[in-house]
Amino acid sequence: MKLAVALKHDIGKVQAPMVVASGRGSFAERIIEKAEKNNIPVHKDDHLAAALSKVAVPSTIPTELFEAVARVLAFIYRVNGKMLPSNQAFS
Repeated sequence: MKLAVALKHDIGKVQAPMVVASGRGSFAERIIEKAEKNNIPVHKDDHLAAALSKVAVPSTIPTELFEAVARVLAFIYRVNGKMLPSNQAFS
């Protein structure tokens, strides 16, 4: 069953990204569709999505996931060659 988690990170406002949506099945599809419609990068990482799906909505990501999320955000930053978006979806 498909799983998706959406993160929001307001650079300069909060220290860590927040989980703002999480769902499975058709709700996961809606999260991904909304991200794509709004030009928000979608990154596929089953293990990270599974770990993030255990975080309450809305709340900041746990410290043990900081490094994994930071690596994904840094990769997106390099690929886009511009400022990171305030939102990020994982599936």
